[in-house]
Amino acid sequence: GGERRANLNRISVKLLVRGSVQGVSYRSSMQAEAARHGVDGWVRNLGDGSVEALLQGDEDEVKQVLKWSRLGPPNAEVSEVEEELLDSCPRHTGFRITS
Repeated sequence: GGERRANLNRISVKLLVRGSVQGVSYRSSMQAEAARHGVDGWVRNLGDGSVEALLQGDEDEVKQVLKWSRLGPPNAEVSEVEEELLDSCPRHTGFRITS
């Protein structure tokens, strides 16, 4: 067994990204990265200059986007990424930029 890859490994992770992450296309870049990996959720700028995001999808794919989030787009400087695994979360479809 174990050959068939079921999509039961769906996880939801809340992110808080600190550093120089606003005004550097961080949100649109994350949206593109999430789409590339079939990850759902949202991303938004917070008033304190950080970026908050929710990633939902297959565990391996979410981890790829998490890995990207520590680097960000070329002009971003990420100083810290806080991750919180959510037990239950309403299911999102698509990945959107919110305010």
